[in-house]
This record gives sequence, structure tokens and C-alpha cells, in this order.
Amino acid sequence: MSTATTPIRIGYCLSLTGPVAGNTQSARLAHRIWQQDVNRRGGLLGRPVELICYDDQADASKVADLYRHLIDEDKVDLVIGGYGTNSLLPAMPLIMERQRFFVGLQGLGVNTTLGYPNYFAMIPTGPDPSAALTEGFFALASEQQPRPTTVALLSADAVFSRNPILGAKDNAAKYGFQIVHEATYPLSTTDFSPVIEAIARSECDLLFLCSYLEDSMGLVRALRAHTFRPKMVGAAMIGPQNTAIKTTLGPLLNGVVNYDYWAPVPTMKFPGVHVFLANYQAQAAEAGVDLLGHYTAPLAYAQLQVLTQAVEATGSLDDAKLAAYARQATFNTVMGNITFGANGEWSAPRVLQVQFQGITGNELGQFQDGSRQVVVSPPDLRSGPLRYPYVDALS
Repeated sequence: MSTATTPIRIGYCLSLTGPVAGNTQSARLAHRIWQQDVNRRGGLLGRPVELICYDDQADASKVADLYRHLIDEDKVDLVIGGYGTNSLLPAMPLIMERQRFFVGLQGLGVNTTLGYPNYFAMIPTGPDPSAALTEGFFALASEQQPRPTTVALLSADAVFSRNPILGAKDNAAKYGFQIVHEATYPLSTTDFSPVIEAIARSECDLLFLCSYLEDSMGLVRALRAHTFRPKMVGAAMIGPQNTAIKTTLGPLLNGVVNYDYWAPVPTMKFPGVHVFLANYQAQAAEAGVDLLGHYTAPLAYAQLQVLTQAVEATGSLDDAKLAAYARQATFNTVMGNITFGANGEWSAPRVLQVQFQGITGNELGQFQDGSRQVVVSPPDLRSGPLRYPYVDALS
């Protein structure tokens, strides 16, 4: 029997080690800050909140067993999704079998084919996630003069890149770009010079990259070391959103146009986001995580704001009641107002394309505001103009 002193236990797993650890550790701190905030206000339903998080070690085969342990052995009251498609997809069969309310963090198109009604996506890619991630990149390119006409697609050979590449092909067709080169590379790749050389031979106008954190750095360095200069480059790289990669690459990032979900620009000063980030940044160095937290942290905090508001509105921990509420509610979060639509995706997309401009040196402070990270898409959130072509934005 639960009492006012019995904690509400929320269980999940994150890839705290492995290739996306930088993002997941940032999410973990955001979750802890949410826990601090909620417990400071008296908890949920008058009970303190406890988070139980296991490391799935970026191994998809471990995910289902970890959630089974959380549900059957730890007997958590609620579960939430981990970070990214690679961790969310393998959890779904068990979550569906147990009919759990499940808010996943930054998984692209996780529920597109499953259609599970109790899944909700904390990623601003909207009803057509695969296309929305990079549509802004192609739309921008189509507006330039002289108009570019060709594109090369390069992606990591991994689950996370499959949906973005499908979306890129749809966008290329929609905006009239001919695909002149398509290739994948193994995640074990460390030398990207031959990869860039093969792309250069295609003489593509646009270079679409879908890569993980370390790969993104290798690709940017290899491109800058080569004489080839596409008209636009970027779109779907995981990595340039992270503070450590920004400060490591520094001016090498200039000119890159890439997706993001939040940026420190006036158009994205949603209620509570700066208070949250100030709290996050005060703890980040000691926690050993991304020092600014602009990428994953706001979404991770919003993930639990959705859970909070659903629990408080229903006065319940019942999964069916929480899901029913989430399907029709508007949630007020540090990522702005969120409503969910088909397949638990956001009702409307809010994906940014950000161009790096005017970076000098490797100093952290230049990334605190939006002066070096200019939102160039979508138009309603734009903070400055695109510098085109790529070669004109290199310094």
C-alpha cells in the first residue's frame, strides 16, 4: 500500500556509455534537476519522486531486459523512454505488451509503423518525422541563386540513420534535387579522407551528412582538408549541437548548416527555459556533462514535464489514464507549448536548421548566445540570413 512517504518510482534506461554518452549524460542531469524541482515542490500526488536509471551501454539487445527488470523486479510505478531510436525501438514490444504510458526522448519515427497509442515523442519532428528533420535544409537550398541542382547523401551504417536518409530522399524529390552519390560508412571508420574524395568526384552541389558525434568531427575535418567545396553541407549530423564538439572544432564549423531543436535566440525564449539552463549550467561542470546543455537537456526536462502534468491533471499513475490525457492536452514546457498528434508525434514540427557563422578560436563563451549559431530555418524562428555558398561562410 502506497503512503505519502512512499516514493513514486520512475524507471528507464539510457546509453550512458557508448557513442551517444555525451547526449545521454546531459539528459540524465536534466532529469535529476526535474527530480530536484518536483521534490522541492512536494513531489507528485504528495509523494516524493525517485528515478531509477540503468545504462544499456548502447547495446540494443540489453534494452528489453532492462525494462522487464524495472517493471517486474523493481516494480516501478512509471516508465519513460531512453534517448534515441536505437534505445527506444527495442523497448517498444515489451512496452506495448504491458500497455505502458511511454514518453520517448529524441527517437526519430519510432512509432511510425507500430502505431502504439500510448507512445509520445519528445522530439519536435512532427507528423512526418523523417522528412521534417531536414526539410529546412532542402527548402533553403531551393531558394538560393544560382539554384543548386544535385545532392550527395552520406550516412553511418546504423539504425539511427535509416529514417533520416529516407526523409532526405523524399525531400530531394520534393524540392527537385538529383541524387548523384549515395554511400554509407561503418561506425568504426576513423579516416574519412577517402569518403570525402569519393563525394568530391560526384561534384555535388549539396552534401547531406547523417553521422554520429565522433564521425561528424572526422567528416568536417576531412572536408576542410580537401579542396572540394559543395554549396551547402550538413543537415543531419549528430554532434555539432554539443558544446564539446563546438569548442573542439571551432572555426572548422563555419558554414555548416545542420539541424537542431533549440537555440539561444530571441525566438526561442520559452517560459522557464533560461531558468532551467542556468540551473543546469551551474551543475554541469561538476557532473562532467555538456557545459551548455542546449541540445538534449531542454527536451529531457520537457519529457518529464509532460509526465508531471499528466499525473497532476489525472490525479493518477494509471497508464491508460495518463495516455488518454496526453492525447488531448496542451503541455506547457521549457520547449514551448506541445500537443501530440498521430503516432504520438508533435502535432506540428519545430525543427531548426542552424548555420555556424563567425566562429573564432575555440572559446566556450561565443556559443552562449545565438551570435555564432544562426537559425536560418524555419522562417518564423529565423534569427539571421543564410551565408551562401558554403565557401563564403568559412571565415
